Amino acid sequence: MRAIDLSSVTWRKSSYSNTDGGNCIEVSDDLLRTASWHRSSYSNTAGGECLEVAAGLPSLVPVRDSKAPSFGALLFAASAWAAFVDGVKR
Repeated sequence: MRAIDLSSVTWRKSSYSNTDGGNCIEVSDDLLRTASWHRSSYSNTAGGECLEVAAGLPSLVPVRDSKAPSFGALLFAASAWAAFVDGVKR
């Protein structure tokens, strides 16, 4: 499995964690903002039909609209994304 550099991600303790240090879980609100996004080679130069994919996350493929990145991303299992791409190619 590939390692992911999470050094630039902001983490916060979940409100469900207790105060004595046990049962702690941390979550990130900005993980996808730190991702390396790549625009599809099929996107046109006029700014329309722009799909971006973030690579480098094992077992996860984030996809977003490059015209509206603040709207968030759809997250696909890598296996589901691979099946989709294979289907499009056929």
